[in-house]
Amino acid sequence: MNLSFKASAHTEGATHFLQVEEPFHFLSGGEIPAATLAFETWGELNADRSNAVLILTGLSPNAHAASSAEDPTDGWWEPMVGPGKGIDTERHFVICVNSLGSCQGSTGPGCVNPKTGEQYRLSFPDLVIGDIARAARMVLEYLGIEQLRALVGPSMGGMSCLALLQQRPGSARHFLGISTAARAEPFAIAIRSLQREMIVRDPHWQDGAYTVDDWPETGMRLARKLGMISYRSEPEWRKRFGRGREVHFAERLFGMHFSVESYLEAAAKKFIRNFDPCCYLFLSQSIDWFDLSEGYADMTDAFSELNIESAKVIGVTTDFLWPKHQQQEIVDCFAAAGVKSELQMLDSIQGHDSFLVDYDRFTPAVADYMNTIE
Repeated sequence: MNLSFKASAHTEGATHFLQVEEPFHFLSGGEIPAATLAFETWGELNADRSNAVLILTGLSPNAHAASSAEDPTDGWWEPMVGPGKGIDTERHFVICVNSLGSCQGSTGPGCVNPKTGEQYRLSFPDLVIGDIARAARMVLEYLGIEQLRALVGPSMGGMSCLALLQQRPGSARHFLGISTAARAEPFAIAIRSLQREMIVRDPHWQDGAYTVDDWPETGMRLARKLGMISYRSEPEWRKRFGRGREVHFAERLFGMHFSVESYLEAAAKKFIRNFDPCCYLFLSQSIDWFDLSEGYADMTDAFSELNIESAKVIGVTTDFLWPKHQQQEIVDCFAAAGVKSELQMLDSIQGHDSFLVDYDRFTPAVADYMNTIE
């Protein structure tokens, strides 16, 4: 196989690890001496390699989007990916890549720098969405896929898909964006900025020198709680919890008294030890820095070069983190470039996270598009 970069690969269970055996250069100007890129696949690649679909993920998921014979455990998008599902693996060869900068298999700030023997932590180069896109392109090159049938990107993954198209116009025939945007806007930036501040102001952060035994748990817990609030919606909180009471820490002034508080506490505790704080910070900041129109006259000008056949964007009416006008902007800009484009807004009450939980609405919306493209 003739690659434009030095690489090797190995497989552990269902996960493939592409080892880039040369420096990976970041758009910020920094570099790391080597990189590992984790990905999984489902289905069969056809003879002319024309049925590949690439899923790029949100901030926290790994490459295990769905179960397989090699790994029968449920994936993070289990109801959506598989035989006869919204993204039908009997029709598509599906690839999911764990983002560069993550702590879920691909190289990120929590990994060991082979030159120093120490974790990168704050020495990791500034990460932007374009770096994540370039890493995904390396996986495609390794697999010998020159053009994708479709790019599928929920949340941050939609940004990564757009960046990939910008780097290599025409590298996919179709685009499916889900609760995503072409740039970060002030409200969401403010939320993520506060999350990052919560982490770095934790005394156990120690300028990134935290250890397993001295972890910035409070900062991570509060950041996750704020994230959970922003990922869902007020109607859902009202319907699920109302004013239900569950008294916790009653002996403490201002202890938890409401069911919604208990829920947020439990959800945060599940997350804080399963995601590296530095990785969270770098990925969060990469979202805020993203603006597809940077360097162009305007957003329409940026989309004019992406060169695809069709696009669909699915949004949620209760998503205040990535609101409707951002979904509309993508569709309008593709349409201005002559691309057949469609926006579908779903009336789910679960806010931004609806694509992970409201499969009764999302699966048909995804299938309606994915079953018609070639």
